[in-house]
Amino acid sequence: MPASASSTALRTTQQPRPIRPLPDQLISQIAAGEVVERPASVVKELLENALDAGATQLGIRLEEGGVRRIVITDNGCGIPAAELPVALMRHATSKIASLDELESVLTLGFRGEALASIASVSQLALTSRTAADAHATQVSADTGTVQPASGGVGTTVDVQHLYFNTPARRKFLKSEQTELGHCLEMVRRVALARPDVTISVHHNGKPLEHWNAGDVATRTAQVLGNDFARARLPLDEEADTLHLYGFAGLPTASRGRPDQQYFFVNGRFVRDKLLNHAVRSAYQDVLHGDRFPSYVLCLDLPPEMVDVNVHPSKIEVRFRESRAVHQFVYHAVQRCLARQAGGNGDSLHTDADGEITLPSGGATPAGGARPGFGGGSGGGGQWINYSAARQTELGIAQPRQAYLGMVRDAAAPAARPYGAMPGTPAQAPAWLADAQAARADDPPGLLDRLPPAARAGFADPADAPDDHPLGYAIAQLHGIYVLAQNARGLVLVDMHAAHERILYEQIKAGLDARDLAVQPLLIPVTLPGSPVEIGVAEEHQETLTLLGFDIAPVSPTTLAVRAVPALLQQADAEALARDVLRDLHAYGGSRVLAERRNELLATLACHSAVRANRKLTLEEMNALLRQMEQTERADQCNHGRPTWVQLTVTELDRLFLRGQ
Repeated sequence: MPASASSTALRTTQQPRPIRPLPDQLISQIAAGEVVERPASVVKELLENALDAGATQLGIRLEEGGVRRIVITDNGCGIPAAELPVALMRHATSKIASLDELESVLTLGFRGEALASIASVSQLALTSRTAADAHATQVSADTGTVQPASGGVGTTVDVQHLYFNTPARRKFLKSEQTELGHCLEMVRRVALARPDVTISVHHNGKPLEHWNAGDVATRTAQVLGNDFARARLPLDEEADTLHLYGFAGLPTASRGRPDQQYFFVNGRFVRDKLLNHAVRSAYQDVLHGDRFPSYVLCLDLPPEMVDVNVHPSKIEVRFRESRAVHQFVYHAVQRCLARQAGGNGDSLHTDADGEITLPSGGATPAGGARPGFGGGSGGGGQWINYSAARQTELGIAQPRQAYLGMVRDAAAPAARPYGAMPGTPAQAPAWLADAQAARADDPPGLLDRLPPAARAGFADPADAPDDHPLGYAIAQLHGIYVLAQNARGLVLVDMHAAHERILYEQIKAGLDARDLAVQPLLIPVTLPGSPVEIGVAEEHQETLTLLGFDIAPVSPTTLAVRAVPALLQQADAEALARDVLRDLHAYGGSRVLAERRNELLATLACHSAVRANRKLTLEEMNALLRQMEQTERADQCNHGRPTWVQLTVTELDRLFLRGQ
């Protein structure tokens, strides 16, 4: 008989056991399975207890990745000698005493399970001293013995031989370096949440990390590195009782995995789907779907508005006004990216060999840290100072009432739809279609058709006013880049990426306002269609009409394109129709206008943006620069690449060793 069959037979023939209470030790070990998943879980729980005790200095010593030993020392308030044995009991805590306190808890810990759970699967010794005690006192979890000990004010928890009494659980642990990495990640979270605390880490007797107390900008640079420090945007917004602050990474500094995403709610690191979705949605216009933004964001709100008693690890939370929080975070991050990305562009880096490279984000002033940001230049060459051309601040309209009304008891005025808020970009101007229709051999005549803002300054580019930060075009390079001169120096523009962003924002604004202009085709374009394409065209007629298309089957194997969005009238109608039908088939009509809408609009914009090797006149190039200044998020294309960079005169002088 196979083993599985014999075990099944044994279960069916075994007599039912009587119901009886489990032993306390077994109860503790079951609870430990929820709280103590690996050495990093022990580090997390002990660090939270230390912070709750008011510690300003933390020392972490690890051996063999924390499996053999974890020692955490703090200078907090300490535990009175008489309460040390009680501290090791299950569900014993000083942090809450009633249901009302549980519903408005502000401490990181509150369950009273951590020390008891850790002690049930390890050899734990707890040493502590208060300011009123003459000496420290130590209690052993194994024997319960209490004895005098040496030590200053604060607490030391010594955890040895994790899972020594549950060898099956120990087999699931990974290698020493893997477990050490998880422990260090827990320390980094605490370091980012509490920059006012000095933290040091040792492993196997060797120092690994040391962070002095400081401000949040300096701490984020220390923990996440200079690459993040050079490519971050400060964020600080309040709305009623909600306060969001921290740093959002530039889209140009995105990563291939979400390993630099830290969100804290009332000082507690959380991994919340609602918050992650809000931030991801704010980046969706400027970031490719396969890339992940970097950020360190802190949300403060009244404790009664968030439930932290959701999971034993306390890493999940539940908001009482989830939609209000989502909208607040989404719009705050979105405004940060739209408002400040223009002032944190890219600069050049010159290494020791004189080679020039382009960093992933904004630059650091030469010879030191960016004021108020912390972090300095890396080793090797020096970072050249960059005075960014600042995008005209249209900003994204702030629909505060939409989420304030959900937070306040009193009813607030209803907010207008996002697309209808004042300050959003206007519908596409007529010059854009003219610029698309122009050809290299056409006589220059576009200038007369430009709006006054675009015609204003065709005098000496050196006299460019401040309200035209991108300056005025002087040449085109290889049919790809536009070279412009502004008051600060030279501006390089990727014309396809920039035009793609402009078209994308205009199509999106038109769709939001349900005012997308349609261009009927004088002669319909017919194309052979597969059965799938024919079916999609029939099924999603309403969505196609909303997007500005008239695509319909004229036979079982043929499709006719009779109209396209006016902004895309110069695109290849057949290729455009096939791409639209493919996206509709992949995502579905309703999803296209919801979560997948922006991918489809990016496809449409890419079809009609000016292509490489397309020669533009000076008038067309200047019209493109003016429209970039009037377009939100014009600093990145739809996939997160930069659309322009600035080279100051100082940087150019340094490249040619002028003045040296």
